[in-house]
Amino acid sequence: MKILAAGDHFVLNSLIGEALDAAVTACPFELTELTLPWPLEPFTKVGEVDEAADCEDALIEALRGVEVCVTQMAPFTERVLDASPALRLIVVCRGGPVNVNVAAARARGVRVCFAPGRNAAATAEFTVGMMLAAMRRIPETHDALARQGVWDASSFTYERCGPELEDTRVGLVGYGAVGSRVARVLCAFGAEVEVYDPYVRGDVHGVRVASLDALLSRSRVVTLHARLTDETRGLIGARELGLLPRGSVLVNVARGPLVDTDALCDALESGRLAAAALDTYEREPLPADARLRRVPGVVMTPHLGGASRPVAEKAARIAAAEVGRYAGGAALAHCLT
Repeated sequence: MKILAAGDHFVLNSLIGEALDAAVTACPFELTELTLPWPLEPFTKVGEVDEAADCEDALIEALRGVEVCVTQMAPFTERVLDASPALRLIVVCRGGPVNVNVAAARARGVRVCFAPGRNAAATAEFTVGMMLAAMRRIPETHDALARQGVWDASSFTYERCGPELEDTRVGLVGYGAVGSRVARVLCAFGAEVEVYDPYVRGDVHGVRVASLDALLSRSRVVTLHARLTDETRGLIGARELGLLPRGSVLVNVARGPLVDTDALCDALESGRLAAAALDTYEREPLPADARLRRVPGVVMTPHLGGASRPVAEKAARIAAAEVGRYAGGAALAHCLT
C-alpha cells in the first residue's frame, strides 16, 4: 500500500510517519512525503483562497499511484481527485475535512476521515487564559510596563482593576468537547457556571439555562463554544449584546462569524462591554484597517487557540489509527464517505 504524508509545519511529516509505523501493522506500506507551505489558510473551504489552488499541481504529482493520503491542509479539489485514480482514502488531521470536496470524493469512491477532538484540551485551556487576560487587563498592563516603561497606578484603583472568576457568573454558549472542559475548569475556579446548548442532553457542570437570552442577561462573562452553521452565524449581534449587564466580557475562541463585529465594536466603544477576548474573526487574516484594532478593551490573538505540540501529535495518531483500521479491513471510526 502506498501512502502519502502531506504534512506541513504544524502536523509534521515526521509525526505522521511515526504514527503510521505504530498503527499500520496489517500490511506493509510505502510512505512518501510532501511538505505543504504554512500557513495554508487553515480556516476556509477549498476554492476560497489562492494558496490552496497553488498547491494542486504539487499534490497531484505526489499522489501518483497513492492509495492513502494523510494530511492536514492539502486541497483535495475535484481537479486533484480527478487526477488521482488510485486514491481510496483521505485522512484529514483536523476536526472536519473542510479542505476536501467531500461530495466529489464520494462520487469517486474515495473515503474521507477526520480527527475529532484533537484540540479540545488546548482550546479549552486557551479560552480560560484569554478570559483571565481580558478580565484582569494582563496584555494592556504588560504593554504599558514592558513597552512604554509606565508603572500604571490606575491599575490599582477600584474603577480600573478587573473582577475575579470566583463567584462571577460565567455563561457558556455551547457545551461540546471544548465547552464542557471550560466549564469544569471554571467550576474549579469557583465561578457560577451557566450553560446554554439546546442540543446537549444530560447533566452539565453548572446550571442549564433554557434560552440564550436568559443566559446573556445573567452573565458577567460569556464564552462562545458553538459550531458555525447557518443557524449560528451572527448569533451574537447588537440585540444580544444589549442584553448583557453593563461592563461584561465576551470571549470567542470558537469561530469569528458567530459574532457581528460591528455590533461588538459598538458595544466596546459605548462601555456596554468592558472587554472582549478574540482568537477568531469574521475575516481572517484580520485586515490591517479592521475596526477591532482601534476599539478599547480588546485582547486579540491570530486563531491559535487550538495550536499546541500535543495537538499535532494527537492529530497524527488519530489519523494513523484510521489508516490502520483501513489496512486491516476494520470499520473506520470517523468517516464521512
